[in-house]
Amino acid sequence: GLFVTDYFTRTPRKLSPFRSFASIELFHFHIPEDTVIAVWNLITFKEQGGTFGDQCPDRSITVYFRSGAPSVINPLHTHFPRDTAVPGSFALTLTWTLPNRTTGVFNVTSPLPGDWFLAAHLPKDEGKISVKGLYEECQYLFQPQLIVQRLVNIAVLYPGHVTEQSMAPHNRSCLYKVFVPSYTSRVLVEVLRCRGAEGCPLWLRVRAKAPPLHNSTTLDCREHTPCQLAQDLPFWQHWYYVLVEKHPGVPGTISFQVTVQLTDCSRPSLARPPFLPSSASMNMPHSFGSAGGLALGDSPPPTSPNDTKHAIPIPVTSHAGERCWPVRPTLRNELDTFSVHFYIFFGPNVSVPPDRPAVFVINLLPVLDSGGVLNLELRLNVSSLCGENVTVFGCLNHEVPLTSGDNTSVTCETESLAGFLLSVNATASLSRLRIPYPQTGSWYLSLRSLCATEHGFEPCTNVTAEVYLRAYLSPCINDCGIYGQCKLLRTNNYLYAACECKAGWNGWGCTDNAEAFSYGFQLLSTLLLCLSNVMFVPPVAIAVRSHYLLEAAVYIFTMFFSTFYHACDQPGIVVFCIMEYDVLQFCDFLGSLMSVWVTVIAMARLQPIVKQASVLYLLGAMLLSMALQMDRHGLWNLLGPSLFALGIMAVAWTARTIRRRHCYPPTWKRWAFYLCPGALIAAAAVLLYAFVETEENYFYIHSIWHLLIAGSVGFLLPPRAKPSRRLGPLPRRKGCGYQLCVNEQEELGLVDPAVASINSICTS
Repeated sequence: GLFVTDYFTRTPRKLSPFRSFASIELFHFHIPEDTVIAVWNLITFKEQGGTFGDQCPDRSITVYFRSGAPSVINPLHTHFPRDTAVPGSFALTLTWTLPNRTTGVFNVTSPLPGDWFLAAHLPKDEGKISVKGLYEECQYLFQPQLIVQRLVNIAVLYPGHVTEQSMAPHNRSCLYKVFVPSYTSRVLVEVLRCRGAEGCPLWLRVRAKAPPLHNSTTLDCREHTPCQLAQDLPFWQHWYYVLVEKHPGVPGTISFQVTVQLTDCSRPSLARPPFLPSSASMNMPHSFGSAGGLALGDSPPPTSPNDTKHAIPIPVTSHAGERCWPVRPTLRNELDTFSVHFYIFFGPNVSVPPDRPAVFVINLLPVLDSGGVLNLELRLNVSSLCGENVTVFGCLNHEVPLTSGDNTSVTCETESLAGFLLSVNATASLSRLRIPYPQTGSWYLSLRSLCATEHGFEPCTNVTAEVYLRAYLSPCINDCGIYGQCKLLRTNNYLYAACECKAGWNGWGCTDNAEAFSYGFQLLSTLLLCLSNVMFVPPVAIAVRSHYLLEAAVYIFTMFFSTFYHACDQPGIVVFCIMEYDVLQFCDFLGSLMSVWVTVIAMARLQPIVKQASVLYLLGAMLLSMALQMDRHGLWNLLGPSLFALGIMAVAWTARTIRRRHCYPPTWKRWAFYLCPGALIAAAAVLLYAFVETEENYFYIHSIWHLLIAGSVGFLLPPRAKPSRRLGPLPRRKGCGYQLCVNEQEELGLVDPAVASINSICTS
């Protein structure tokens, strides 16, 4: 056949250490139909400071693959919530082959068409809290690329018609496909009139949705006569691919005929007619995709010597389980994103008769519904059992209802189908099922009632059970509980939801309490972070006593908002918020930076030099507010104002030192007992904040940070300024007199008043 190659790529993204599904990077691809091979090229490289990160450590990268919906991953091996079904996925770990780059390849032969999802993450780290901009962080970027090779013009088989084929010596196989509409209970493929070799050396393989593989359903035509391969309970509204493969080493040309028969389960004794009326073509695509393809309601194309189609009568035998029952639809009611309720007509109470199952269909829209959780709830009305020991079984299957001919069967699985089983009885009248990230399409729920006897389950007589059925789509499982937050995430145009747990809780629904914080620990951590701000009371008292009223007001502002911000910022249930979280955070950060600013400006003692020193206070408040609004967690928000204020203080102290020709402050006691201890305490606080703080020790390390910062302010705040020693003008007399004009004295009594010089004598 003719192959066409398609290429898809995605933008590189930065990977994060795994904490929950909200921390992974999700990539969405779409594989077209008739794809015979898909190759993912997984490119990973390091960056540090805008260049290649050759010095960055090698960290393994885990990539997950799943068709139809995102992968439900659990790398930390946590517990899932009760009644949760975990769909499987394939995982691949990438190792580094070069210092700054590595590449992995993942091949899938005959992949399922439709949506494919890749999820990637780094291993869990120690949870270090780093200051943004303090150092160049190592970044691990991941970029997947997809190359698909698909066949075009695959021959289409029409039910009830024979296709003649000749396989040349250089050809090894022939591929066909047939569309299976709804309400089909059986697909029968048969190879007829095999000529050209002894014993018909052909293999017959059949697979749904994609071309067959080596492990697909296979039949050796040499060992089976007639060569018939049947598929019971096929997937509805999908293509089935038929591969006729020649045995190796067979010379010459082999000719044969292929035919497909579909059994309509609504009429088990009849096969589907070769050509349905136009109104029946609603269940089948109008175009088959092959050159000269036959659309429903059209006439067959002209026959050819090597490929002919004509109708032949094929006997159809009734098989057990071929009969199907009416499928009751559900009404879709969309309330919000991933918040959809499926209502049953004349429900939600459902009557399950003893002689037949009740079948319902739930349709999930492609892409839109696969990022949430499908919830199903069955509640049995015990009063409707009339004292009988009745059990109602429910089978939830994807794309085809499972209605077994054996009424005593309680399984929801076959050789080619796997479903989910629910059961309710008088003892356990409630059953739930949760499927995170369900595959889209049609989900069928079949309800049957059986009576328990000494010999197992048997069909009931004259007992119609009543069941309350509830089906809905939610973003997260139980809204992640009280110790989690349900987050709506987006990757390109795809939306999905995931839980982000707190207070040590883990798991898909934040229900795993193996590492959870106890209530006492949560209370202790909250009290530590809040009460440590009481250390600002001594600096406030010192500031008031020294007549630094503006500084005292800033310290009170910082103490108040830091206390209530940390009371609102707790991860557990010991939380108290007096305002919105964002307002409290902004005021806490602004108060902290303003405390540093006003303390350093007060140390500079600018009042005698700059007559309007209050301008600097106002300018600092405005600039800090602007900086916090731009980037609240940036390093320069703390370092920039601090360095600027320290520069102003250094200029002021240097000017005094040069003018007086003496070090300022001049007393060694001021340096030894106030400035040096205060600077050391502040430096220790900064080091703890920048290099020691992690998520595990945050509660007590940050409390120590509060204590050290408040203590350093008490040491660094200058003492009260002594009153000016300026000599006021003498009282003027009527007549002659003198007025002495004396220079103002230096503050803090650093200049002996006895040596104050008189600059001028003014005569009045």
